Amino acid sequence: MALAVGTALLVQVVLTLSASGATGLLRWSSYFTVQSNLLVLGACATLAVRPDRDGPAWRVLRLDALLGITITGVVYATLLAPDVQLQGVDRWIDAVEHYGAPAATLAGWLLFGPRPRLDRRTLLLAFAWPLAWVVWTFAHGALTGWYPYPFLDAAAIGYPAALAATGTVLVAGVLLAALLRAVEPRLPRR
Repeated sequence: MALAVGTALLVQVVLTLSASGATGLLRWSSYFTVQSNLLVLGACATLAVRPDRDGPAWRVLRLDALLGITITGVVYATLLAPDVQLQGVDRWIDAVEHYGAPAATLAGWLLFGPRPRLDRRTLLLAFAWPLAWVVWTFAHGALTGWYPYPFLDAAAIGYPAALAATGTVLVAGVLLAALLRAVEPRLPRR
């Protein structure tokens, strides 16, 4: 998974820089999808080196990767994919980042763990990144008029609708975290 995601991200960086320079790279790195895939890359690469990996910071990284990429897959499949038309290498990147990484990351956690790792502190700290992303997204959008996703575009749909969409996704993330914490003790220790 680390190799596939790392390759997809590297190809995207090269394509983005060649097409739109630093502004494009800033916008590219502002996508929740990209950040989630970077977290998956970090978690998977460290697990490949040391499968029994642990520690407070690593637990947050692993949970952020798991939550972020699962939310990415669900939101993309339900809200964004119907309007996306891709060709060439973009189709491969899309398949890796929106379908392969979510499915493989969740399956990897279910099958291999490592477990147990989802304590209360980890759950609370794991929401620092998504909340920071929300603040960045709305602040950057207010300054530039650019939003990474149409359902968050406050300039186009208004702040009440954009904030409602954001709140819905955050609640889904909290529910997913609670579900993972409830399921983890029932899975084999690894």
